[in-house]
Amino acid sequence: MTPPSTDSTARLGSGEPVFGAPCWVSLMARDLGAALDFYGGVFGWTFRSGGLGEEFRIASSGGVPVAGIGALAPALQVAVAWTPYFAVEDADVTAARIRERGGTVAVGPVALHTGRGALAADREGAVFGLWQGPLVSQWEMWRDTAPAWTRLRTRDAFDAAIFYGEVLDWACERPGCCDVRYEHDEVVLRHGGHVVARLTSGAVEAAPDPSLRPHWHTHFTVKDPVAVADTARDHGATVLADGTSPTGPWVRVSDPDGATFTLTTPS
Repeated sequence: MTPPSTDSTARLGSGEPVFGAPCWVSLMARDLGAALDFYGGVFGWTFRSGGLGEEFRIASSGGVPVAGIGALAPALQVAVAWTPYFAVEDADVTAARIRERGGTVAVGPVALHTGRGALAADREGAVFGLWQGPLVSQWEMWRDTAPAWTRLRTRDAFDAAIFYGEVLDWACERPGCCDVRYEHDEVVLRHGGHVVARLTSGAVEAAPDPSLRPHWHTHFTVKDPVAVADTARDHGATVLADGTSPTGPWVRVSDPDGATFTLTTPS
């Protein structure tokens, strides 16, 4: 497999390169039609094809791309889950770094219509994706408005930051890289001054409850998390937990297919 003929470095509209940042979140569902009905009914998302075939859709809210939803291949025995993807300059180099540092690469890198992708797990078992190629249109708006953002719950946030920093070139001081700082008992990842991910400690690798094991968890920002959670319940979801953070209420939800996410207010 060879990289696409176009420049494989992801770039912003200004031409500035971007790498190491979460550039997308995606769900692979067992029933694509049912997933589109659920998320369209809960969030009011609209869907369009994204150049990856009829089994994949890009969800938008108010004209802003939010996430991707695709059909899970029957042969893949994996849990249905929301997965963050990180922009990389070379998927093969990044995959090699993951293996060298004790992580695993489960799928790829594989050539797709517009770039190359891979699915991997860090050394604590948290699953994430890699994307080499052009980013979805209006990515700057996706980053800046943060309709979707991601948090790593892991055993040791500092150790995880070292792993991902070495794999994804965080804090390397090259133009386009991400900045990493410790703030309020967690590691905060920023790109262009905007928070794009958070890493927190406390996960238990062998916990019976999957939500307590190391994993990347997707948050969707909405004006009223409680009201949206009620709508999700009406559409067949299960409310798993709720609470209040410094920015407002939050609710963790499991969709009818078992994929979990958290509803939060914009920070």
